[in-house]
Amino acid sequence: MLVPLSWLKDYVDINVTPDELEEKLFSCGFEVEEKYEVGHDISNVVVGLVKTCEGIEGTHLHLCQVDAGEHGTLQICCGADNVQAGGKYPLALIGAQVYATAKDHKTVEGLMTIGQGKLRGYDSYGMLCSGVEIGVTEDMFPGAGYNGLLVLPEDSVPGADVKPILGLDDYIFDISITANRPDCQSIFGIAREVAAVLEQPLHEPALDYTESEVEQKFNVTVEAPDLCPRYIAHYVSDVKIEESPVWMKRRLALVGCSAISNVVDITNYVLKELGQPMHAFDYNYLEGDEIRVRRAADGEKIVTLDEKEFALTSDNLVICDGKKPVALAGIMGGLNSEILDTTNAVMFEAAKFAHDNIRKSSKALGQVSDSSMRFSKGVDEYTTVMAMKRALHLIEELGCGKVSKTHFDVNTGNSVEPADLTVSVKQVNGVLGITVPDEDIVRILTNLQFAPKLNGDELTISIPGYRVDMESYQDVAEEVIRMYGYDHIVPTFIPTAQVTSGGYNLKQRSELKVKRALCAAGACEGVHYSFFSPADLDLLKLPEDAKERVAIKILNPINIDLSLMRTTLAPQMLAAIARNQKRGILSGRIYEMGNKFLPKALPLTEYPDERETICIGVWGEDEDFYSLKGLVSVIAEALDVTFDYERDTKTFLHPGRTAKVVCNGEDVGYLGQVMYEICDELDMRVPAYVAEIDLRILSQYYGKDRKFIPLPKFLEEKRDFCFVMNKDITCAMVEKEIAASCEYITKIELFDIYEGAQLGQDKKSLAFSVVFTPKDEAFTPEVIDGFVNTILRNLKEKYDITLRA
Repeated sequence: MLVPLSWLKDYVDINVTPDELEEKLFSCGFEVEEKYEVGHDISNVVVGLVKTCEGIEGTHLHLCQVDAGEHGTLQICCGADNVQAGGKYPLALIGAQVYATAKDHKTVEGLMTIGQGKLRGYDSYGMLCSGVEIGVTEDMFPGAGYNGLLVLPEDSVPGADVKPILGLDDYIFDISITANRPDCQSIFGIAREVAAVLEQPLHEPALDYTESEVEQKFNVTVEAPDLCPRYIAHYVSDVKIEESPVWMKRRLALVGCSAISNVVDITNYVLKELGQPMHAFDYNYLEGDEIRVRRAADGEKIVTLDEKEFALTSDNLVICDGKKPVALAGIMGGLNSEILDTTNAVMFEAAKFAHDNIRKSSKALGQVSDSSMRFSKGVDEYTTVMAMKRALHLIEELGCGKVSKTHFDVNTGNSVEPADLTVSVKQVNGVLGITVPDEDIVRILTNLQFAPKLNGDELTISIPGYRVDMESYQDVAEEVIRMYGYDHIVPTFIPTAQVTSGGYNLKQRSELKVKRALCAAGACEGVHYSFFSPADLDLLKLPEDAKERVAIKILNPINIDLSLMRTTLAPQMLAAIARNQKRGILSGRIYEMGNKFLPKALPLTEYPDERETICIGVWGEDEDFYSLKGLVSVIAEALDVTFDYERDTKTFLHPGRTAKVVCNGEDVGYLGQVMYEICDELDMRVPAYVAEIDLRILSQYYGKDRKFIPLPKFLEEKRDFCFVMNKDITCAMVEKEIAASCEYITKIELFDIYEGAQLGQDKKSLAFSVVFTPKDEAFTPEVIDGFVNTILRNLKEKYDITLRA
């Protein structure tokens, strides 16, 4: 928000430099994004008095002798048609910096430095300037828009700097206002803060006006009080549409507004001064002698002041007369009631609209204005009332109309009077962690217009109607400390804090160990949003009563694809695999370590359970169920635990290639091949596999002490087995039985799978390598044969598994 220093001085006696004021604003919580002098690009330009002016024969040029005060009398060649002896104009001395203009003398093309020149054989020691060349517009100074020299006031002193004369020595503060302080979205709002931080009196703008005897028959009704809690209208007669005075046009120009006419300029002036958007209707175009504030009908249309037509819905709020919409509430007026040169009566509007409705309407219609941006941040009713009084005062001050007695104030009963809030000084100091002296608390809150009353530990403040952000003792503490000074806060430890030497904690070390192990196994880490879409759950073919469908809905999602807090990491992993395949990456391994959000009940009554989970996805012609199982086993090895695998089913995984992951009797996850139908739906070109492991359960094994196992003293023995078995027997079942058959087995590895007609329709073949590690003495062939026979006998007896012939 742009705030001119000269405008601020109307309300506060500023006794510090612009640099000091910038620091003061920073200290009390307002970020000054930029501070600059209005004429910061212009230098070394003074008042020049033309003493003589003679035409150069055969040209449009004039040879002038110009009095530059202490800089002497200078010879200047000038081509302007309005140069004349006795005139006073801006004179750029040699070395001065001014704006360079295009051939039309109106368009700025950059900066230039004035040097000594020669025109038609005559030396020129500077340049007489137009308004454009020194950055002054017609709104900033009368005559600056003329395509010739800028004529300065007759009382200007030759040789004096032109900046103070033209207001180029003014400063602009570009201030960032946080969302919790809508009351500061105006010049006067910032003035309140400046007055408080400088401990200077605040001068309020004039609000008085005199009502004429004119009374107009009219009616105002609000049919949507939920969207418009307050609507004020006032009739002004005998309106004369003219130019605004110089001071008003200049102030509007400094904050980026172009002057239009006195009535329209008053509404813009009040918006910038007080932060209240206003509108003025040409009364002659209001049919039916009434205003109705209502929801638009579906399909209803309006053409706004910028000549755009919009088809509305019932979500949009409109201001109507007796027959038609005449304004898009809070956004822009209608073209059918705009102020024209022929306007002779005006109905002023000041209102408070629901900020969320204005924001949504503005976004949905793609129509943004100063008013919509201001309403979207919130307007308080105190300012609404004040703004109408200010506008009517300006009508009277500028003499552009007569304020009538016809006044309407429709509201839902909200008061603009101050409200009392009682807090404990001890609580306030407790928030700050320091003890602020009582006298300083009273002084600060008095400067902020809270009228504090202190009775022992009890502090009662009177909250002005514009401070809608003040609700509790924490807010009071914030007001106190930002004025008292954040540098008074003494850093202290939290009572339960401990001094540590830094580094990772156990959880971080364990998770980092898992990540490094997966990376070493060829997997890359991925990171996805914590949100997903209802369509993602449909993709997984989950039943309606699936626990994954009990998901937290986002109140204001970016879009439908990010409208739920995720209850599983699988959908985003599948999307990542599909995205990679579409880009030609036909093999890969990805893992993500993140949280899923499991509500204990909906709607939420407490924070959801955020469960740390790791999801692994692999794809490619060379990948299979067992390569994914190998990656899952990497997690077990990193944490020094053992996983068992049992047959399982998932709605989105291949029914014969899905397994449950079990650790010490607890289910910790699943793994399997993604169903072909889902791969086709995602346009995958190669098979995909996914696993999901609950790290919350595995966290109990973080930091588990490893047992030292010395290298074997004797040679290990390795035997390969190729078994034939029924298809319903899993690899995990076979591995478990083999391991139980001999205490000397240290490694079991599956290296081949075969299914074929020669085995039988319900048969398959699994081939394993088994390593036997001796402890106290080397194995003899007879001992190894005994181990093998035991394995074969146990498998035959339990699962009817035989060696493949």
